[in-house]
Amino acid sequence: MQSQRDVRNRISSIQNIRKITRAMEMVAAARLRRAEQRIVALRPYADALRRMTRQAAQAAGAEASSLPLLSKHESEDRVAILLMTGDRGLAGAFNSQILRAGIATGNELEGRGRQVSWYASGRRGVSSLGFRGREVRGAYTGFTERPSYADARTIADDLMTAYVDGEVDRVEIFYNTFVSALTQRVARETLLPLSEATLLEEPDEGVDEERQEQGKPRALVDYEPDPQELLRRLIPDYVEISIFRALLESTASELGARMTAMRNASENAGELIEDLTLEMNRARQAEITQEIMEVVAGAESLV
Repeated sequence: MQSQRDVRNRISSIQNIRKITRAMEMVAAARLRRAEQRIVALRPYADALRRMTRQAAQAAGAEASSLPLLSKHESEDRVAILLMTGDRGLAGAFNSQILRAGIATGNELEGRGRQVSWYASGRRGVSSLGFRGREVRGAYTGFTERPSYADARTIADDLMTAYVDGEVDRVEIFYNTFVSALTQRVARETLLPLSEATLLEEPDEGVDEERQEQGKPRALVDYEPDPQELLRRLIPDYVEISIFRALLESTASELGARMTAMRNASENAGELIEDLTLEMNRARQAEITQEIMEVVAGAESLV
């Protein structure tokens, strides 16, 4: 059995740790509220941009497929995978589940003879890929707890350039979608080409249904400039907003996972303190009993 002093020192150490985990939980909770507000504020803009892009694509008809970001490559031998992780740990399975899903997909593609290019946001993803011997073509760090639109534009520019230049034939992203502070789900999306991202699959109210059935979709509005030129300007914005939305989802998921992990750590620390307090009381009782026995033995020796 440990001495009373040793147990007391352990209790003090765990109490200090619990103070830190409680503080981290409160900070994560405050930042989570702001992250949720950013997601809510972005949603109407993202929906409107998606609707405008879809309408322009439908109005452009077959000409839309001539745009580089909408056209499929002849083969898909080169695939880019973007993993969205955090800059820090202490967030439960937030980082590990993205890395497991992304690396498993990469191994599967490589097993089928595909060439995989790795991109990662967050220091955890960059360092983990490097540790596993994966060459990271694009590393984006230092902003995962509060990403800006400029950060999304930087990532989007690199991915679009690689796709247009023929360096990659498909771009997939892995990120955590925010469901609640307790639940984060791994999402896998095909970012490029956009035709695979269901941009052209949903019908829209702004299209003449009769002409669409004839294979000649035409918007009920006139575009100036023409739909193809408008689409050429909208597509990069659409890619950027898609990445920005994923970054915000990932940020909220990270903060929710960290808040939950720190709450669990605080509760575990409390349980451990209770167990150690009971052990300390037993040690104190054992010391008192030992002292009494020594006094009684000494008194008997004097008789």
